[in-house]
Amino acid sequence: MSVTERPAAPAGAPSDGDASGRGAAFSSAVGGEELRVVQPLIFASSRPGRRDVRFPKPSDAAQAAAASQLELPAEALRTAAARLPEVSELDLLRHFNRLSHLNHAIDLGFYPLGSCTMKYNPKVNEWAARLPGLSESHPLDPPELSQGSLEIQWLLAELLREISGMAAVSLQPAAGAQGELTGLLMARAYHRSRGEGEQRTTVLVPDSSHGTNPATATMVGYRTITIPSNERGGIDLAALREALGSDTAALMITNPSTLGMFEDQIDQVVAAVHEVGAIAYMDGANLNAILGRFRAGDAGFDVMHFNLHKTFSTPHGGGGPGAGPVGVSERLAPFLPEPVPVLVEGSPDEVKRNAWAGRTTPGARFALEAEGTREQSIGKVRAFAGNFGMHLRAYTYIRSNGDAGLREVSDDAVLAANYLRVRLTDAYDLPYDRICKHEVVFSGRRQKREHGVTTLDIAKAILDYQIHPPTIYFPLIVEEALMIEPTETESLETLDRFVAVMHEIAERAARDPAALRAAPTTTPVGRLDEASAARRPDLRHDFGTA
Repeated sequence: MSVTERPAAPAGAPSDGDASGRGAAFSSAVGGEELRVVQPLIFASSRPGRRDVRFPKPSDAAQAAAASQLELPAEALRTAAARLPEVSELDLLRHFNRLSHLNHAIDLGFYPLGSCTMKYNPKVNEWAARLPGLSESHPLDPPELSQGSLEIQWLLAELLREISGMAAVSLQPAAGAQGELTGLLMARAYHRSRGEGEQRTTVLVPDSSHGTNPATATMVGYRTITIPSNERGGIDLAALREALGSDTAALMITNPSTLGMFEDQIDQVVAAVHEVGAIAYMDGANLNAILGRFRAGDAGFDVMHFNLHKTFSTPHGGGGPGAGPVGVSERLAPFLPEPVPVLVEGSPDEVKRNAWAGRTTPGARFALEAEGTREQSIGKVRAFAGNFGMHLRAYTYIRSNGDAGLREVSDDAVLAANYLRVRLTDAYDLPYDRICKHEVVFSGRRQKREHGVTTLDIAKAILDYQIHPPTIYFPLIVEEALMIEPTETESLETLDRFVAVMHEIAERAARDPAALRAAPTTTPVGRLDEASAARRPDLRHDFGTA
């Protein structure tokens, strides 16, 4: 058998979903054959009177009292029982376990989704986040009962500050995009404090930046100007200087970029931005490539955000929660969101020294800054101090690795990406043929031009090998883009198998392009009509067909 390791679905296999198109297919390999079994909606298992758990029924008086306390209008009150599925605990457990088998996850297989850093999330992080003293704490607990939680928040901010070279950090933002928003709101507040709020109307965004960058600028009220890349995949300095002016509020640069390239003229870029009085913003989503090797603050950047759910291994990909703390230079520190965790009593150096040794510091006391401490603060961007559970996981990851370990994380991530770059250049076009960082961007234009096989076809075929496809058609400046990010946690054997898979797909594109255009064939569900699903989603259950 080839590296596919699973045979194609046999003729006559059940179709995807039931006759109405509802339900999910369940796939498993038994006895060398592929079984594609429909997993119906949970309503199909519902029977009147079955229960997983029974709640005591409140009296009429209790219901009336509750309704009056809520002060809900009559039209908002339910007059009939909710149509919820009635199933036993066992049926419920089996239903969701079967559905879980349809998911791909980093714990199950290779996940080279470019620009997403789908690295392994060490389970020690989960252990730490579930410690009762932390998991059972509440943000409304008084400071005297929250010293452990407050100390961890303060220490994490200090660690991120040291990793980035920034002067101060806010942990509040809940995701990278909200971190971007927070950073630009601070940039806007800075310009307004100087009487230049009306003058600064544009944000410059390289064409190799993350797509959230121009979206964030628009949300803050800025007009965006796209800066083209040069032939090496870096910023076109001449175009940048031409676009910079007294109306420039900021430059938002993703570094390393979505091409996987480090901006080798970064000092000139930052200097040019500062010459016109603008803010230099670094999107830190790709920080996994440069830990211990480059600090944004040392390069002169004024603000950057961290994706804890990428670089620092907090779980992501299932809808959240994320965490996008923001680091700033001295001139933006007054505008940080409130509150910021602070050390009220004690020596910062002594507290950190003791923490690294696993000791508490007698007499040290932590708190959240009192409201109004920062008169120029942009205010809250998230309830309390942010997603504390993600802060715990990231703190554990950073402490587990230490300085040398974090540097090795990035070195290995860069090594893995360049290994794939070298091994796959014979089969796929490489638009920018130079050493990359954490990810490598190939193009499927050769397969499309010579065989009529698109990047989408290649991605769908990868699914038949139980590998999650790379990011496709992004960055937009690469035709038929395949963005591959292996991360540092994959073994050489995994990378070699991926290389073999990609070579086999390239050979199949030349030998039997029609078969690739029909891929995937071994997954529970084949190709969907994605356009119709996006434009006309069917999200309501018809109880008449249950």
